[in-house]
Amino acid sequence: MESLVFFFLAAFAVTTAVLMVLQRSPLVSAIYLIANFFALAALYLLLRAQLLAVLQIVVYTGAIMVLVIFVIMLLNLGDEARIHPRIAIRTWVTLVLAAGFLSEIAYVFSLAGTPAEGTALAGGAESLGTVESMGGALFGKFLLPFEVTSLLLLAAILGAVVLAKKKG
Repeated sequence: MESLVFFFLAAFAVTTAVLMVLQRSPLVSAIYLIANFFALAALYLLLRAQLLAVLQIVVYTGAIMVLVIFVIMLLNLGDEARIHPRIAIRTWVTLVLAAGFLSEIAYVFSLAGTPAEGTALAGGAESLGTVESMGGALFGKFLLPFEVTSLLLLAAILGAVVLAKKKG
């Protein structure tokens, strides 16, 4: 049953990601990205990483995507002239990438019957997705990248406001 749920969520995540890339409207693309974030959060729950699932929804879907939608609406990207790319080239590239992806999936399924070496959980692996382990890693070893990321997000917000003020 768990593998059936996994395959459904994986298919949903891939579908929403492809639809996100293929959309012409940035707002509709952002909505597909939000749906993709929810699918990823559900996949984290299947991996028993509850903290990552909650962070995925609260931080990415709740905060970052609201910011992205705000910037899209602030910059008014819908008024731009539409660029008409060559459909033939896009179609061929899509077909080649889809064939490669399907061949990778077929290869993975052909290996599914063979047992891999070292498939047992390593010592302490069951506590990797807990709040304690993630908090220790985030505010210990990865404190500097965490703070740099917050500064980059702040700079992006300020840049969007400055660009919007110059337009008006």
